[in-house]
Amino acid sequence: MGSGRKTSQTSPWSRYVESAVQGPSTSPGTAGVRHAGARLPGTRENPAVRSGGAPCRPPSPGAAMPFRHRVLEHWSRILEGAWQRAVKGGAATTPRTPAEAPRRRTDVRLTLPAATVWAASVAGLWLAPAALAVVCCGAVALGLLLLFRAARPCDRRAPGVAPTPVRRSFLATSAVALFLAAAAAAHSAVASSQRSEGPLAGAVASGKSVVAVVEVAGAPRALAVRGQAGPTERWSVPVWTRDISTGGVLLRTRAHLIVMGGRDWGTLVPGQLVRTAGKLRPPDPGREEAGILTASSPPGRPTESPLLQGSAKELRERFVAAASFLAPDPAGLLPGMVTGDTSVLDEGLDSAMKRVGMTHLTAVSGANCSLVLGALLLACRSFRLRRVPAAVLAGTGLGLFVVLVGPDASVLRAALMGAVGLISLAGGRSGRGLSFLCVAVIALLLIDPGLGSSFGFLLSVLATLGIIILGRRIIDWTPVSIPRWAAAGVAVPLSAQLMCGPVTVLLQPQFATYSLLANVIASPLVAPVILLGTAAVPLVIPAPWPATALIAVAGTFSAGIAATARFTSQLPGASLPWPEGVAGLLTMLFLSAVTFGTLWAASRPRRVAECVLASHRRVVALIEALESGQGSAVCRPGLRSVPGSSRPMVPLSPAGLDRAAGRGRLEYSTRLSGRNPRWPLRRSEQPVPRHRMQPPGGM
Repeated sequence: MGSGRKTSQTSPWSRYVESAVQGPSTSPGTAGVRHAGARLPGTRENPAVRSGGAPCRPPSPGAAMPFRHRVLEHWSRILEGAWQRAVKGGAATTPRTPAEAPRRRTDVRLTLPAATVWAASVAGLWLAPAALAVVCCGAVALGLLLLFRAARPCDRRAPGVAPTPVRRSFLATSAVALFLAAAAAAHSAVASSQRSEGPLAGAVASGKSVVAVVEVAGAPRALAVRGQAGPTERWSVPVWTRDISTGGVLLRTRAHLIVMGGRDWGTLVPGQLVRTAGKLRPPDPGREEAGILTASSPPGRPTESPLLQGSAKELRERFVAAASFLAPDPAGLLPGMVTGDTSVLDEGLDSAMKRVGMTHLTAVSGANCSLVLGALLLACRSFRLRRVPAAVLAGTGLGLFVVLVGPDASVLRAALMGAVGLISLAGGRSGRGLSFLCVAVIALLLIDPGLGSSFGFLLSVLATLGIIILGRRIIDWTPVSIPRWAAAGVAVPLSAQLMCGPVTVLLQPQFATYSLLANVIASPLVAPVILLGTAAVPLVIPAPWPATALIAVAGTFSAGIAATARFTSQLPGASLPWPEGVAGLLTMLFLSAVTFGTLWAASRPRRVAECVLASHRRVVALIEALESGQGSAVCRPGLRSVPGSSRPMVPLSPAGLDRAAGRGRLEYSTRLSGRNPRWPLRRSEQPVPRHRMQPPGGM
């Protein structure tokens, strides 16, 4: 045979693939093809084959199946279809043409474990240790049962039917979610036991005075005092206890406390050991800490701060001092946007930013981490580094940035998402924002279940979730004539506001009318402020002149943000009152849903017009049917008698309205049913005699 000649013979593998795709053939040329249950060398075993070698074939149509088995099988098919549409985008139910490229859908498989772990973390703050132990055991037992069901080759309830891969995936995911929830509940049980049992719980409940050696666990937070102007005098510091002495008894325990102290407590950094005296009191219900210590003395004998935390504190202080040459507004706003230090932020500017919903700019959050990580990856790309070295360098820079700004809840969430994204990028898998968010949430809640009750953590997750789920859709709905960067500038703050709005009104019951406008105007100015300011922080000590130049440029952009906040806050109706509590949450949730629906309708005017016209035609047809009397046979058939009366049955007249011939006007009906009519009768055509009234006092 020549090289250009086509042969009619095919290999055994080609015949096997053709038989598997097209089914068994009856042509003579396919007599040598193996049957469907055969296994070729190098191929995987059919999952529908039993371990003993007998294939799991579906039962015959005439085979009898119990009713409960049929019901379970029906609902199993429904759940499998929903799970397959969520994971694979409905590829099994929606036919696609060969030329159509498969559309990438959002992977939602990790949302179930994330939601389950969050629920277990919140439950751990309210339940007793015994109840948490029951929850852990139940979750583990149910998870093992689901794993056993997923591992079985065939279903015993329906003999001969093998579980599909979609069902196996759903069962395995549910089992993993239960195991993770059990781990979170077990971690919460430890903190719950410290709150409800032991000598420390007794000292907290009785409000005893103690002398304690504590370790600073987080950055100090200033407490706002009503009616107080100027620098704050009260600070809140999270600590871990080392030694507690009360009533001549020394307790060596590691419990989480919150210390309320004076101005000296605001100078501490995480990792320092201090000695203090004060009085214990119980925390609010649903809090993670074991108690609150009201310090009666400043922190005594503080140890040396750790190297990284001490250096970060010095850099933050030097950066604030280096930005002092700017105008008052940018001098206070720039350190807040770059390092989260709002100690010199003007009170008027702070109030204006609260009125227009721009306070998220003064708190270091996921936007800072995203911009810093993106800049680091772009720099590594400029030097043509490979994926693994670039991911390592970017991760190191992100870790140093977290140390600089402090381990806040939103910062940790964004940093962990970035770390997961870097690992995925190094492995060649990217573009899974929702999966990264779920992994970050699960990891942080397993490490610290108390984050489940943190509003800051909740708002950070909701904002990221809104950008991932709603932001891309809003960008796709914008007209083609609008540039993509402009669409993203509107879609990102709008999607975050739609998700965070219902929770924000619980903390601050007001509606910021110009929040979207202010954030859209300020969004182009945020990136230069964060990138230039972050680049200037490490240069403050070794190279002050280049740092000053970067601070001057960043301060110019921050001045624009401050001017935007002040201008929009002075517009009429900038801040409107909103209902408090659950009513405000439901109202804002309804408003967010209406806003999203309006955007969807505006992006599909033709479809909306078709739906409106179709609804109009149906309403017109219904009215015509009622007018012609066609609805009476359905609504009120036959005869009707008056309840409790001996009157005979009265035939019903056709329901509807009388229409004058050729006019289409609605007239009064004269076809009565024998009962008192509920509408006024036709006016008599005979003139009514008018009686002249006598004037008062007349004869």
